[in-house]
Amino acid sequence: MTTNITITNHNGSNCTLAGSPPRRRKLPGWLWFIALWCFGVASAMSLGFAFKLLMNATLFAVK
Repeated sequence: MTTNITITNHNGSNCTLAGSPPRRRKLPGWLWFIALWCFGVASAMSLGFAFKLLMNATLFAVK
């Protein structure tokens, strides 16, 4: 019968313990800027499209 042995290294700062989840990587600031800019453009375009559909569905549509 064998015994399970767990070996951990404590000499590095990026070592993880046996039960802890791995650390998440942080995104750089410029990538956050691009992602939020794309989200803002997409939400503005979808809001404009919804407004266009609403205006075409009512009697207030201007042709």
